[in-house]
Amino acid sequence: MKRELLVTDFLDRARNHYGDEEAVVATAGERYTYSEFGERADRVSAALAERGIEKGDRVAVLDPNTHYHLESAYGIMQLGAIHTPLNYRLTPDDFEYILNDAGVDAIIADYEYAGKIEAIRGAVPTETFISNDSEKTEGDWEDFEEIVADTEPEYERPEMDEDDVITINYTSGTTGDPKGVMRTHRTESLHAYLITIHQEIRDDDTYLWTLPMFHVNGWGHIYAITGMGAKHVCTRGIDAGEIFETVVAEDVSYFCAAPTVLNMLIEHHEKHGPETAGTKDVRVATAGSAPPEATIRTVEDEFGWYLKHVYGATETGPLITTSDARRLLGDGPERFSLKKRQGIGYLGTEVAVVDEDGEDVARDDASIGEIVVRGNQVMEGYWEKPEATEEAFNDRREGWYHTGDLAVVDEYGMVSIQDRKKDIIISGGENISSIELEDTLFDHDGVSDVAVIPAPSDKWGETPKAFIIPATGNPDEPGVTEEEIREFTREKMAAYKVVSKVEFVNELPTTATGKVQKYELREQEWDDEDRMVGQG
Repeated sequence: MKRELLVTDFLDRARNHYGDEEAVVATAGERYTYSEFGERADRVSAALAERGIEKGDRVAVLDPNTHYHLESAYGIMQLGAIHTPLNYRLTPDDFEYILNDAGVDAIIADYEYAGKIEAIRGAVPTETFISNDSEKTEGDWEDFEEIVADTEPEYERPEMDEDDVITINYTSGTTGDPKGVMRTHRTESLHAYLITIHQEIRDDDTYLWTLPMFHVNGWGHIYAITGMGAKHVCTRGIDAGEIFETVVAEDVSYFCAAPTVLNMLIEHHEKHGPETAGTKDVRVATAGSAPPEATIRTVEDEFGWYLKHVYGATETGPLITTSDARRLLGDGPERFSLKKRQGIGYLGTEVAVVDEDGEDVARDDASIGEIVVRGNQVMEGYWEKPEATEEAFNDRREGWYHTGDLAVVDEYGMVSIQDRKKDIIISGGENISSIELEDTLFDHDGVSDVAVIPAPSDKWGETPKAFIIPATGNPDEPGVTEEEIREFTREKMAAYKVVSKVEFVNELPTTATGKVQKYELREQEWDDEDRMVGQG
């Protein structure tokens, strides 16, 4: 028989079987059972319905990893409305574009970030504005707690189909304006099933929210952790000392950490030597740039944690591969080298590395091709961008999503990324567009020409570096300082996008037609590295 796969099933299951069990530990220390969590989500659903939100309407959530985001997400989706999580590190201009592009009807924002929405309030179609602390929020915002207290938990859940779009996750705009990745009940559900299996999620897990919930719905953990009846421990940011303290105090058994976060934890541990676990064994998943072997060795041998290296993209669910193939890794020191690889495909996921003609490259660990994928967790398409959707699925191999990542494959089918097809910088797990940085720098009077590439960074894996031909034409007397360039980008862009390295040059390498050959710059910058992909 066929039964519709709906994301509402995850909270329904938890309430049915784990109603009296602790579900959420809030950032301020409040604790909610699954029955209490579910009732609060019901009240959000009812409140939004009273404010005119219906099935298919878009409701944005701008929030760090608090219980408000979890309650809001389920409150939105129980109405069949479309959960649209926002990256809280973006600028007001970014939010103006996204809220207009998605036609967002309502927004629920954390008090710390609501000011960014207030700044562009008159330029967006949004009509309902809710803050989790209206007293700390400038402007006319309704208060989340007051709404929850004043609204009865009764609403009408509409009939929903597994192919209905239920979330829109915006990309980081690595090739121009951000694109809204449409995800259906079906893609979200199947991805949650897959991470439940491959990340070994159990009902007795305690999950620490160090991974942003806005990142493709927190890699699906808002569903998987909930559906399994495990415990969510919320956070408002990343602090190495607090992570260690929380792991011990809450007996955390599983969390996610970008390589940057792992480095922060290692540095803190070297200085302070904290306890690394409570009574439970700890699993940690990392993605983005591959962590160096030394990082993996420290995490596993010194911390006593088990590391899983995974890979994917917003468009792919996100996770599609894992290096956690224990029969292939073995238990010797060679496993650290293999764990750096992006690995093999998840269950039900076809991952291939193909040449320009769409043919599989040889499994010789030397032939380079582009990673393409198809699977039930891959996106429906880009919101109102049919041409971009068509291109993403039909470049080298028809019907497969093209990641833009270039990789090799070994004899076991384990992929390893070597370079990037497009000029994307991944710094601390965040995607940064070199094009966006270049466009910003071109507006500076002291810049004649510029090319931005990823440069190695011990802390972030990669960091943006700008090669600038100054308006004076003389790199020795550019008429502008490196700090002025950095400050210029800092004033116009989200903090994580700021250019951190600057080199003034006489000329940029170009083709006969004048196109800048960034590959030459990358080769020069990464000459001492074993690959042109960040390792931090």
